[in-house]
Amino acid sequence: MRVASLVTAGLGLTCLLAGSLPAAATPASTAPTDPPARQRLVWGPCSPQQRELNEAGARCTEVTVPLDYSDPGGRTIKIAVSRIKATAKHGQRRGVLLSNPGGPGGTGLANTLYLRPALKDVADRYDLIGFDPRFLGESSPVTCAPAAPAPAPGPVTTRREDFEQSVRSARDTARRCQEHGDNARLLPHATSRNVARDMDAIRAALGERRLSYYGVSYGADLGAVYTQMFPRRADRVVIDSSTDPTATQYELFQRAGKPLEEALDAWAGWAARHDTTYRLGDTPSRVRSNVQRLLDGAERRPVTVSGVRLDAPLLRLVLRQLIQHEEYDPALAGTVRDLIDAAAGRPVEPGPELAAMLEMLASPELADSMLGGALFMCGDRGWPAGGWPKNPETYWKNMERSRTTQPVFGPFVNGMIAPCAFWTSTSREPATVIGNDVPVLMLQARRDNNVPYEGALALHHRLTGSRLVTADIRSHGVYGRGLDGLAPVPCADGAVNDYLRDGTLPTADLTCPRTGEDR
Repeated sequence: MRVASLVTAGLGLTCLLAGSLPAAATPASTAPTDPPARQRLVWGPCSPQQRELNEAGARCTEVTVPLDYSDPGGRTIKIAVSRIKATAKHGQRRGVLLSNPGGPGGTGLANTLYLRPALKDVADRYDLIGFDPRFLGESSPVTCAPAAPAPAPGPVTTRREDFEQSVRSARDTARRCQEHGDNARLLPHATSRNVARDMDAIRAALGERRLSYYGVSYGADLGAVYTQMFPRRADRVVIDSSTDPTATQYELFQRAGKPLEEALDAWAGWAARHDTTYRLGDTPSRVRSNVQRLLDGAERRPVTVSGVRLDAPLLRLVLRQLIQHEEYDPALAGTVRDLIDAAAGRPVEPGPELAAMLEMLASPELADSMLGGALFMCGDRGWPAGGWPKNPETYWKNMERSRTTQPVFGPFVNGMIAPCAFWTSTSREPATVIGNDVPVLMLQARRDNNVPYEGALALHHRLTGSRLVTADIRSHGVYGRGLDGLAPVPCADGAVNDYLRDGTLPTADLTCPRTGEDR
């Protein structure tokens, strides 16, 4: 299990959502048809931090792009780009394949290299292009003023106290990011539409007429944005685990509550069948009752594990991260067992997943590592992010109201207060409107509790040239699951590789059968 990346993503959503505001847009209907002047790129070894890229023989460069695309002659920034050249025989090379790992805020310089084993022979036909989105990683990175050490939860607390702490943290993050250095000028240009423009600038700098693309989660939505802004430049585009293009980011979080509770029901059934191992209850209802009792207690007295106090919001985060994939059910059961024992005052040696999360929480670099998610969560005015209520009481009321039907995860998804609630600037960038027939291959897990299936259906309906491949599994991300040690979906992997290889979309939407025995 890739625990570090899993925890980082979740903590980014919870601990640090710092805002930014966008630049003027070029509507999709009037996107420029003439490519910008081709840059002279200087290729060399990638930075020492990119060990895997260097070992794979990749070369790196920087592409210069405008900070503000409405002022192309103004200030510029650098986008870090990597390339592994195609090895196919002459005439079989297709072009360039870019990718984005999601987040938002994920750096992607090595991401297409990471995908290479799943791509199999298809990888030989493309120059594999990785890039860090603007302001992240090695692409003119933005930093905020150092965060003060987060106060540890006290020995006793209340629901309202926990919420007020999250508000204070969000307000402080907004202040220290907006007021730091030159950020007031930079942050307005951290938008998904600008990342899409940067992608097109990479395409032009490489001398390619079109680009192919794979993106997962936020990266899927970014791919859809590109198809709207540059429909004639999009070649073979694959988007995996996408969202409803009519929803704001806060609404998308709220909509995850129901499938999260359903996933907990499914896990509770599994845990009940394994009661002799985990002792969490011999029926699903007893398992759920034990989880609820753990959370109710933590809302009064945080649970201490290995010297770290975990309040109820952090416990909900732990549950949220481990409920995403069916393969994590044993890890979730072991973690819950550890937490229940710790809450009862019994000595606990935390399992590897919980230990990794505790280590992450104790890291002094935690807050700064979450900046990337903040920039684009709050930088977009509308889909695929934005839409954060300004009044903290809105979050509180939604949290409390959700407890009736979503007692475990309702307070979590409704309480995602972001620093952009306290941002003072106003946005000039419109939301991206979806609606054209660019061919796109979509993938979605039917029981995805991160981005619900209904959202993918809504996007599919608007992308009239798309085909949807459904995997009947609980998962976030469908393609290349074997790369993370999860059960692969051969039907989906094959559909992606066939499309990238020969450009053939499935003749109709399809559902991949479950593989392996029923767990």
